[in-house]
Amino acid sequence: MRILGLDYGSKTVGVAVTDELGLTAQGVEIIRRDSPKKLRRTLARIQELVEQYEVEKIVLGYPVMLSGTEGERVEKTKEFAELLKKRTGKEIILQDERLTTVEAYEIMDEVGIKKEDRYKYVDQIAATIILEDYMNQRGV
Repeated sequence: MRILGLDYGSKTVGVAVTDELGLTAQGVEIIRRDSPKKLRRTLARIQELVEQYEVEKIVLGYPVMLSGTEGERVEKTKEFAELLKKRTGKEIILQDERLTTVEAYEIMDEVGIKKEDRYKYVDQIAATIILEDYMNQRGV
């Protein structure tokens, strides 16, 4: 079974998934929405991906601050996690995502993605990093 990784943001959700053996993580897509509060289509798309990839559990980026404190984004992420759990019935694992966006930008620098094109990839790359971090910490 596969694991889905998500980087939840106010208007986007980056998506990554493990391979069938659970050894590697690959970016899948970025789900975009017009408003932070419009989650119905986002949740429906995630449900489709869970079914398509036969996902066992979902790893959701947990946006604690560098200091380790929890801010407003953490509360919104917890609310989203509850909605995901209700919608998919899958276990939701919160994974510390500190500096994943910075790391995503570093990766885009290394591969030569133009600054004006980075918004097309950053959330998907961040989701991949979140999923890889989870896998590395669990020895998966």
